[in-house]
Amino acid sequence: MCHKCDYEDLLDEVGLDSTSNRLRVLEIIGNSFYPLSAHEVFETLNRTQDINRVTVYRILDILVEKKVAERMSAGDRAFRYGLAPNPNHQRHYHFYCTHCGNMECLNPESLHLDMRSIRRTFSGLIEKAEVRLDGICRACLKRLKN
Repeated sequence: MCHKCDYEDLLDEVGLDSTSNRLRVLEIIGNSFYPLSAHEVFETLNRTQDINRVTVYRILDILVEKKVAERMSAGDRAFRYGLAPNPNHQRHYHFYCTHCGNMECLNPESLHLDMRSIRRTFSGLIEKAEVRLDGICRACLKRLKN
């Protein structure tokens, strides 16, 4: 969740107009505690305004293309969306519950990826590193024990 990001500035920095729909999509994914599916973004947005589902998908695609948002794969073959790293939003990794399908953001301090070491041994250009831990979340473990 990012309370410090100025969504209009994020769009402006990448040359996108700050349309009300783009701003709302950014607010929804930026103010969420966990990455959201396109369907969840659409449902949340559709509660307060009438919007076409295809419009939401196109907005998410352009936000990912311009590196304002990130698309992450989940264990259920669906994608989730969250803010891309920026000065107010640290890169972090995710946990996917194989039981309930929820995806959680991990604390940036909890997992470190040594990109310097990888760059020394890999000669290609790495544009993005996506790390997802899969398992069973605390809530599901509690339900399974009862």
